[in-house]
Amino acid sequence: MREALFYEGKTPGVRCLLCPHYCRLQNGETGICGVRREHGGKLYSENYGLCAAKALDPVEKKPLYHFYPGRKILSLGTLGCNLQCGFCQNWHLSRSTPAVETVRLTPSEVVVMLEQLNDCLPVGVAYTYSEPGIWYEFVLDTARAVRESGRRNVLVTNGFLNGEPLLQLLPLIDAFNIDVKSFRDDFYRKFCGGRLEDVRNYVEIAAAAAHVELTYLVIPTLNDNEQEILDFVRWVASLNPAIPVHLTRYFPQASFTLPQTPLAVLNRLWEAARETLPYVYLGNVHGNTAANTYCPSCGKEQVLRRGWQATCLLQNGSCPFCGRQADIINSPSGR
Repeated sequence: MREALFYEGKTPGVRCLLCPHYCRLQNGETGICGVRREHGGKLYSENYGLCAAKALDPVEKKPLYHFYPGRKILSLGTLGCNLQCGFCQNWHLSRSTPAVETVRLTPSEVVVMLEQLNDCLPVGVAYTYSEPGIWYEFVLDTARAVRESGRRNVLVTNGFLNGEPLLQLLPLIDAFNIDVKSFRDDFYRKFCGGRLEDVRNYVEIAAAAAHVELTYLVIPTLNDNEQEILDFVRWVASLNPAIPVHLTRYFPQASFTLPQTPLAVLNRLWEAARETLPYVYLGNVHGNTAANTYCPSCGKEQVLRRGWQATCLLQNGSCPFCGRQADIINSPSGR
């Protein structure tokens, strides 16, 4: 165990300050996340270095479509989560099921792994699968080591973290994919055990300092109202109209048994969102042109995608047809 950051002593026990739950713990209790435990009047991170999932993924799988398209990224995940979404696709990790095998890693070992993958030109490390915010101490240490090695750091996150921890981590993170699970607070409270306002604050802080893409899982009858989607994309446009939004198709997972999102609903929402934002994509729908990136000026393709394969058509970072500078981070060197 590693002593946790962001907590204060109470009598008795401690109060965790990492996320908006502010868990009050005593007598060996763990927080809602399941991995931060009080012991002897101190708070400890039980998952420091605990890796429960590892893969070399296409960066598009995060999903990130405007960050080194066509490249690979080393993806690492731990156990636990500070939200309790009934539709979680990685519920076996977020709820720490006994069948999950784990290994312990150090930040230096992660850097060695990157160097061993050098022939694949990995962009860097994505902290993903379960919630990286509650892996905070390990992510902070590893992100420093990865940055010193000349690679990039990516967070794939639910955005449910307090401002001070985010601000300390922010200088080390190059890109975020943040889940906005609904644009209604009652949805967050009922189905996720969180609050929309906290996620909105996280997005606003991250978007002012780093590359951000947003994922919205479209769940039939629960968050697929067109007005809700329009409110969401208008808020995104107020932050930065170049932020990519991924409208993702829901499939039954965990405790949710609703049928999968109809393609007609996704296509309708995609069309509506594109009236406000230039970069709106459909996720979990393969073989469709809504995965391609189109130039906002001339309408021609800038990046073609088939499944997780991406072909970047940019020339020196610009549209090959009209010369407009693309809203895409791309580097052939990998560094």
